[in-house]
Amino acid sequence: MSVDDDTEPTTVDDQPTTAADDEGGREEGDDAHHAFWADEVADEILARDPDEPIVVKGGISPSGVAHLGNFNEILRGYFVAEVLRERGYEVRQVFTSDDKDPLRKLPRKLADKEGNIVGLGDVDAGALGQNLGKPYTDIPDPFGEAESYAAHFAALIEADAERLGVPVEMISNTELYADGTFEPVVRHLLENADTAREVLSEYQSKVDDDYVPFNPVCGNCGKITETVTAIDLDAGTVDYVCTDMTAGDNTISGCGHEGTATFREGKLPWRFEWPAQWQVLGVDFEPFGKDHAEGSWPSGEDIARNVLGIEPPVPMTYEWFTLNGEPLSSSAGNIVTVAEVLELAEPEVLRYFFALNPRRARDFDLRRLDLLVNDFDRFERVYFGEETDENIEALADRAYPLLVDEVREDRVRLPYTFAAVLGMVDDPELRVQMAKNEGHITDETPEWAVEDAMERVEKARTWAERMDNEYNYRLQTELPEVDLDDDVAAALSDLADFVEEGHTGEEIQGEIYEAAKAHDVQTGDLFQAGYLLFFDQTQGPRLGEFLGELEAAFVVKRLRREE
Repeated sequence: MSVDDDTEPTTVDDQPTTAADDEGGREEGDDAHHAFWADEVADEILARDPDEPIVVKGGISPSGVAHLGNFNEILRGYFVAEVLRERGYEVRQVFTSDDKDPLRKLPRKLADKEGNIVGLGDVDAGALGQNLGKPYTDIPDPFGEAESYAAHFAALIEADAERLGVPVEMISNTELYADGTFEPVVRHLLENADTAREVLSEYQSKVDDDYVPFNPVCGNCGKITETVTAIDLDAGTVDYVCTDMTAGDNTISGCGHEGTATFREGKLPWRFEWPAQWQVLGVDFEPFGKDHAEGSWPSGEDIARNVLGIEPPVPMTYEWFTLNGEPLSSSAGNIVTVAEVLELAEPEVLRYFFALNPRRARDFDLRRLDLLVNDFDRFERVYFGEETDENIEALADRAYPLLVDEVREDRVRLPYTFAAVLGMVDDPELRVQMAKNEGHITDETPEWAVEDAMERVEKARTWAERMDNEYNYRLQTELPEVDLDDDVAAALSDLADFVEEGHTGEEIQGEIYEAAKAHDVQTGDLFQAGYLLFFDQTQGPRLGEFLGELEAAFVVKRLRREE
């Protein structure tokens, strides 16, 4: 969704609401309660008796990295679209790239076509710096691959949507202007400029008698200008002067050129462009962040009804989520892409995150990604009746099939931190054996389920490496060279005997303390010796529990320092 620099926030009480105010839908006691908020939204849409295809929309101005926060609108819209499709309706889910917007400032970071975040020093930053004030579609791709900056950004969004299995239709605003789709709306607004000014003046203080709801593109320098000096409705043109543009605390200089532009050679200001999109695309539903709920939604709703003469779509305000406890911020570098998250967790885990109540604030903490994965796994177990929780049973029964590509009861979900433990082991066969030792895999487990389980191991291993947490260790397949004092060596030999008898990891953990005490060895020294033998490092995970996951014969040989 584009952000209007001149947005004037209203109070939170002015936010448009839908029924999705608790985890599943309406507040308890409502007779029309649905377990899943998307069903509530679908009811509101269908109450208007919309034409088909029902249009679900999202949008964004391609100003920087296509990050996880951008997928609020895509995935919230997706769930509503899927619910409507389940009910037998034809649905078109579209996502507009508001790419005729001007580049107002240089982003701190970008993302390459694979979704990897890079700094401006890694690209042709001059391609951006020399084009401030120009539409994104007129700016070269700083990676030198796509036809424009806007095309590069749109391709990222489309690729990420595909990664998540969302069939979204990307639409370029620039193309809607170029092919004349917006032209009737532009003409109507210019014909009714006095009414447009009157309505907008309730929301923006800078609207004066000279304000014109159209921003031409300068034919000389290619920048967007806000200064229209004359309108010729018969010719379908405006006269303009290329003046300076204010972008936050900065000023983008105009070239002073005086020229004439057609209704296709410019763009509507954002507060008019948004309702214009609703009209030309026939939008029935659009989710958006609370910034718009407090700013451009009230004006858009007013403009739609009282200037364009259309009914605005069903709205839904979603609460922003934080990343690692801090606000998502491209400028501050606190962002993560869909591609990066999918290296750490399955798509269904990410879909689950967005399936939860959109009106409730949440934190997406990569450091504790294991907790989110655990929540999803529990949600899944409740759906299959493997665990009972009356608080989420109805929601799981309704929403879970929308989260997965295929409902498969004989799937295997290794606990995420256990998968991270397996990630310490390079040997694929040993990983499977360790999973069997814990009962997660049996001889009857389908091969596809084993493969999927091992994919989670790779994701958890990547998570451990990226976060550099307590699981970021590697089991040494060859015996490291370790010099041990005689008493430490004797304690390890006793521990080997204990393991050979057959004990759990927790019992082995306790025996480490007992062996140290029996041989008058400092506990820390014995743990360090164990870490050196297995990891060739002086620290590591909970040693006894880890050893309990390994083949006992391997552990015994290593503790006895046998090749």
